[in-house]
Amino acid sequence: MKILIADDDPVSSRVLEVFLRKWGYAVVAVADGSDALALLEAEDAPRLAILDWMMPGMEGVEVSRRVRQRSGRAYVYLLLLTARGQKQNLLDGLNSGADDYLSKPFDADELRARLRAGERILAMQDELIAARDALHEQATHDALTGLMNRGASVQLLTRELARATRERRPLGVVIGDLDHFKNVNDSYGHLAGDAVLQETASRMTSCVRSYDTVARYGGEEFLILVPSASEDIAFRQAERMRVAIESAPVHTSAGDVPVTASFGVTSYDGRSSADVTSLLRLADAALYRAKSLGRNCVERASRMREPDPSAPHPVV
Repeated sequence: MKILIADDDPVSSRVLEVFLRKWGYAVVAVADGSDALALLEAEDAPRLAILDWMMPGMEGVEVSRRVRQRSGRAYVYLLLLTARGQKQNLLDGLNSGADDYLSKPFDADELRARLRAGERILAMQDELIAARDALHEQATHDALTGLMNRGASVQLLTRELARATRERRPLGVVIGDLDHFKNVNDSYGHLAGDAVLQETASRMTSCVRSYDTVARYGGEEFLILVPSASEDIAFRQAERMRVAIESAPVHTSAGDVPVTASFGVTSYDGRSSADVTSLLRLADAALYRAKSLGRNCVERASRMREPDPSAPHPVV
């Protein structure tokens, strides 16, 4: 683990460095508080830091305070090294954001024990962050395909629509559906159906831009968001996905499965009024039309009037 020493006393800094290297740490040493803060704000910042209280440029307590004011960065364990022994001074140091303190002249065994405690705290925090991220992934993504799930994609559509309205930019919305997918499960089994969904998701994702979103909307249905895209651009994106899906059978343990998909496309122009429900309804109606025209095609919502939401959907 990399550790930062910030101490303007060359003798004290050198003694610290010798011990730390002996204990297996990679060491970065500076003699100025401003330099220490710059290193702690860098992308590859050390996770452990020993800060002398009194330094030129910026005192250790101020470095601690500045580090704690930032957000969205990995936690850094801060150890203040000080000759001040008064209780109020030590409380001021801890209140500034330091995690612990060590009095000068320091005892090597005590320093090592406090650094080990810091490492344990960092490890526990990393585990908590990993667990939080895993829970968020489970809540927002489909376990089978790895795509964003329905709830998260509708939330994203809400945000994208608000941004498109604010910036007066278009927004393309596409709904795709695998043709006759029930027959795949009935003829090849559900494991083969899962393989088809995974491969289809991969092919669709490979066709879109890095800032587009492909989500599993439900079952064999997918929602694709195409920011800054007119209906023509979204139509071309959908056509690329359609071609990619039908380009080759999907290899499964039950045999090769030919797959096609149908798509419905609509867009928001960035100027008129629109809401998430109406955009999804228009895209779904265009998909209905694609199904009714024989499947394996892409249809635009602009070719038809807004559908009756109570109208039955086709059997797929």
